[in-house]
Amino acid sequence: MQEFYEFVTSRRSIRQLQQAPISRDRLKRILSAGRWAPSAHNAQPWRFFVLQTENRKVQLAKAMGRAFRQDLEADGEAPELVDDLVQATVDRFSSAPVLVLVCLTMGPMDSYPDKKRQQTEFMLAVQSIAAAIQTILLAAHVEGLGGCWFCAPLFCPEAVQQALGLSEEFVPQALLTLGEANETPDPPIRQPFEEVVMFLGEKEE
Repeated sequence: MQEFYEFVTSRRSIRQLQQAPISRDRLKRILSAGRWAPSAHNAQPWRFFVLQTENRKVQLAKAMGRAFRQDLEADGEAPELVDDLVQATVDRFSSAPVLVLVCLTMGPMDSYPDKKRQQTEFMLAVQSIAAAIQTILLAAHVEGLGGCWFCAPLFCPEAVQQALGLSEEFVPQALLTLGEANETPDPPIRQPFEEVVMFLGEKEE
């Protein structure tokens, strides 16, 4: 039991990855684990698009970089800073051995005639996607690989869809980078247990 808790707390967000490729068998195990995450109504509204070829990764990275540049310029950032941030983004995503674009599809979810319940249903799908992503990251950790969860596609969903030729049905939610770790980050700071966990209506023991 203790090994499990030590395992969970040892996982890190790894941004620096080696260039070594990941075998198809390892990828299948990792992504299959994601399929077993809990989801609302057991609808499993996730779709995982795997990018391993250089041209596909570069194509996506540059499309996201262009969208990022537009946002930065609209914010009035200095041109030199814009260039540096965009190039760093393109380099990070194009150099990762594996990219996994996690998308949401409302196809298997329930449908409601009113906006309020339909928005709630969409949120249920988003929460399901998050559970799948965490499961994938833990599976990658089991495999001895590094991984990182990037939410950048949320800021440029149309650019992502167009770059990969995806239907509007597939709503980009996250981009995961996977590979052999090339860094050993220090443990991140966590808020104290007492600040994030409240036992309502119970006396403290």
